[in-house]
Amino acid sequence: MQLVVARIGRAHGIKGEVTVEVRTDEPELRLAPGAVLATEPASTGPLTIETGRVHSGRLLLCFEGVRDRNGAEALRNTLLIADVDPEERPEEPDEYYDHQLMDLDVVLADGTEIGRITEISHLPSQDLFIVERPDGSEVMIPFVEEIVTEIDLDEQKAVIDPPPGLVDDRAEVASQRDADAEDGN
Repeated sequence: MQLVVARIGRAHGIKGEVTVEVRTDEPELRLAPGAVLATEPASTGPLTIETGRVHSGRLLLCFEGVRDRNGAEALRNTLLIADVDPEERPEEPDEYYDHQLMDLDVVLADGTEIGRITEISHLPSQDLFIVERPDGSEVMIPFVEEIVTEIDLDEQKAVIDPPPGLVDDRAEVASQRDADAEDGN
């Protein structure tokens, strides 16, 4: 299985280094020196990582055969793609690759079907499951331990315990002032 692990940004300096936008939780594994990566567009690659370093919080890579700024700039916006065994799992037991979570059935603890994960959105504060409901509508479920209580890859399901109002209309009244406003007082 092929996964996008990074996107090449602009050239850095004059010796062929490029900045990269990392799209993997395991850059030390996927973007290590010696790694051979396919590319999109395919005509740009494959590329072999020669060196890598972090500078001012950004990962910089240098590829074999790219020795100057012009060569580095020609790689801009190229996607780097790694071959990953589909059975491979992250080292931590409570971590998952996106492809493992896609198409999981989302259910409540009592088995009530909510929908199916169609997309995973990675936001700065947390990840979100975009879940397509049986009626075609979508609901966003924060991928946090308090809400997503179980991921069962063997059963292909994610069990959730959502707060009131997340997947239904049973929102709780937050304060008496809100209740008074609803009553017209």
